[in-house]
Amino acid sequence: MKWRKAPDELISFLAETTKNIDCQPRKMFGYPAYFIDNNMFLCAFQESLIIRLSEDDRNRVLKQYRGVTVFEPMPGRVMKEYVAIPESIYRNKEVFGKILKMSVKYVSGLPPKVKKTRRN
Repeated sequence: MKWRKAPDELISFLAETTKNIDCQPRKMFGYPAYFIDNNMFLCAFQESLIIRLSEDDRNRVLKQYRGVTVFEPMPGRVMKEYVAIPESIYRNKEVFGKILKMSVKYVSGLPPKVKKTRRN
């Protein structure tokens, strides 16, 4: 299965959105992604913005906002803590601002993820 390139507008939006958040940019799935203490909280995936939420926040967002779905990069491969946010939601500054704050709060409270060292 070939994945589509993320739109330049989404990539720019993510860079602008994260400029005042203490996070580290990297690539995930070949797309721009943002990490807090090595825990991913936000990334692009094709045309969608992917964000990590606690179980309660995830359930609330899925119920409250039409178009938000669980993140499934491949059929049958659900990334359980992540939801896909369509452009209609992430372009709404008030709504997306609330969702982003939920994510930053949740991920900031997770223990730092220790990078695995490679064996030679």
